[in-house]
Amino acid sequence: MYKKYIKRGIDFFASLFAICLLWPLFLLIAILIKLDSKGPVFFKQKRLGRHGKEFEILKFRSMCIGAETMGSKQYSFEGDPRITRVGNILRKTSLDEIPQFINILKGDMSLIGFRPPLTYHPYKYEDYTEEQKRMFDLRPGVTGWAQVNGRKQIDWNKRIELNIWYSNNISFILDCKIVILTIYKILKNENNTNIGKTIK
Repeated sequence: MYKKYIKRGIDFFASLFAICLLWPLFLLIAILIKLDSKGPVFFKQKRLGRHGKEFEILKFRSMCIGAETMGSKQYSFEGDPRITRVGNILRKTSLDEIPQFINILKGDMSLIGFRPPLTYHPYKYEDYTEEQKRMFDLRPGVTGWAQVNGRKQIDWNKRIELNIWYSNNISFILDCKIVILTIYKILKNENNTNIGKTIK
């Protein structure tokens, strides 16, 4: 019941409330991004969602224009020169992620789930094993079990393993625990740097 109906209801009303509450912050961040560097306010990127369906994730832009063509395509790393001044603050506070409330409202994402991977990294959807595809039974989330158990400091195989565990053990109590741990991790800025230079 929770997994099929209640979770989506919570996602819808929570994201609607958050957007209504945070719109002044949205506006302020948008202005600061435009003043700090040239380019759009939002960063859009194709990701894998529920059942491997592709969708376009939204973030506040935190890198300079053309960042993905500067050298090899990779995740950001400590001291990455492609990150703007405002972008550095957004990333450290995780404020770059709040436009994903729009993704949640649309039904592309959930508040809690697996972090949606790129369409080609670490694997294309068809290259995941049947066991690994179990994590795609749910909508991807803004935060999740892997995010509060290592986040960017664990390798992809471990992240996928944690995502599968969450899919198999999902409950309202577990989601509440993840929300509390997420707030704690954000306040401490823990595990917010990638362990290596990998494709973004």
